[in-house]
Amino acid sequence: MDGETTIAQGLHVTDDSAGYDAACKRVLSEKAILARIMKSCLEEYKECDVNDIAVKYIEGQPQVSAVPVLPDEGGTVISGMDTEDKSVHEGTVTYDIRFRAIVPGSEERIALIINVEAQNDFYPGYPLIKRGIYYCCRMISSQYGREFTGPHYEKIKKVYSIWICMKPPQYRENTITRYRLVEEHLVGEGKEPVRNYDLLSIVMLCLGGPDGANYDGVLRMLDVLLSNETSEAEKRKILQDDYDIQMTQTMEREVSVMCNLSKGVEEKGMAKGLTNGILTSIKNLVKNMGISVEQAMSVLEIPEAERQKYMDLLERQ
Repeated sequence: MDGETTIAQGLHVTDDSAGYDAACKRVLSEKAILARIMKSCLEEYKECDVNDIAVKYIEGQPQVSAVPVLPDEGGTVISGMDTEDKSVHEGTVTYDIRFRAIVPGSEERIALIINVEAQNDFYPGYPLIKRGIYYCCRMISSQYGREFTGPHYEKIKKVYSIWICMKPPQYRENTITRYRLVEEHLVGEGKEPVRNYDLLSIVMLCLGGPDGANYDGVLRMLDVLLSNETSEAEKRKILQDDYDIQMTQTMEREVSVMCNLSKGVEEKGMAKGLTNGILTSIKNLVKNMGISVEQAMSVLEIPEAERQKYMDLLERQ
């Protein structure tokens, strides 16, 4: 029943790009996938079996862009995943995937957040690492009134922000990089227990392709899973044979949605590129040859039925 609900949410999205992004998030929120990311990137789980991580340590059912959390409302502890932090004073932050996990060998909870960024520009006007730091700070500050009250800062839970970058620059392809707080002795050797300051980490997984170095493990798994060039059948075979991931019915459907929508996104992109190219040609002819828009469209042999569309687009520019 849960699988039907998940896929139904995906099918209600009408925009191909938004639908593809949503399907990616839901696939990544599968515990079998999250467990392998955690084992590869988080030191607390490096010695754990992936099945134990999925069954024993991931708390509740990860949800995707669904649950609003209001830090200003007081001392309720919320289990599972909170996808949005809203504060009257701090604005709004939306998380793609967010959930809690138990640290092996203890009852301590680590709040985890995974963000999926499907973007061509690795630097979208700002360094992604700074956004990751901001997300960690928000996850820590939002614990007040929910995880602890008053001066009990010893109850602060550790947080992670894990970024899966699908199209990084070439020099970052097939890399996993971690950023965290460390102790630095400037004068003398006064030591603090690591658990008192090791409270936030940002991990950047930058995907690449089979032609680059380090194309194995979790990097290859994620590249295969999220690729818009790998067929659905090939994805299923690689995940099952190489990573022992038995795809659930829900996961198969989401992968199918991703494959179908990626084709739609590509086709729309090609159509948009063709339209922009024709508009540029029309403007160049008008400017350089001193002819009218109608004459330019005649020179380009644009069909009569399509000319009004280009007239409207030119008027908007």
